[in-house]
Amino acid sequence: MSLLFVHEAEGREYLLSPGETLECDLGVLEVPGDVEPGEIVESHIGEPFKVRKLRGPDLFNHFERTGAPMMPRDIGLIVGHTGVSSADHVLDAGTGTGVLAAYLGRCGATVTTFERDPEFAEVARENMELAGVADRVDVRTGDVTEQLGDLDRYDVVTLDTEDAATMVERTPNLLRDGGYVAVYSPFVEQTREAVSAAHDVGLTEVETLETIQREMDFDDRGSRPSTAGVGHTGYLTFARRV
Repeated sequence: MSLLFVHEAEGREYLLSPGETLECDLGVLEVPGDVEPGEIVESHIGEPFKVRKLRGPDLFNHFERTGAPMMPRDIGLIVGHTGVSSADHVLDAGTGTGVLAAYLGRCGATVTTFERDPEFAEVARENMELAGVADRVDVRTGDVTEQLGDLDRYDVVTLDTEDAATMVERTPNLLRDGGYVAVYSPFVEQTREAVSAAHDVGLTEVETLETIQREMDFDDRGSRPSTAGVGHTGYLTFARRV
């Protein structure tokens, strides 16, 4: 079990397991075998590290990455709009780093996720182990469109692939009654194709959102939205099978 060791004064954190040793400019930190979240462990020169249990945002920061992962704010919209829960079985196409699959697994859902690149898929499996959801998230290697005949019906289908519209066309045969499909697209053109496909196959409640988020700046002069970046990540399309 990996834990976070946070040096609050320096604003640094390290992902370590019981029995590991960290050597850095803050000293040598010997991680006890019985360490628990909430404890303070000191390096050999007395620098304190607070032990913290991993949560979703920590996994986003510490997963080994094979590309740009989906942002937590996008994942939050997917969870909120689909209502994914522990009773659900999710089909996820386009695993990548596996951040979305891990979040859904930590919600209690059973997830079957497909990644075309064998090396990326192996990294995703390691990330599922780190997230503690390897028993709920099945990372499969291959093109999901070539294996549709072997798949079950799902409560939620999530798509983060270039050919998402092709998968949307198949979702009436993949979703259970009342189930949702959620499509993440970085480009408007892909989004439009997914929306068109959803209408063509009779899905309902079709809705597209652009995800934009800005931090707030607070100082002595006043308060206003931050001017650093526009906070745009992509477009999310949701649709439902009746």
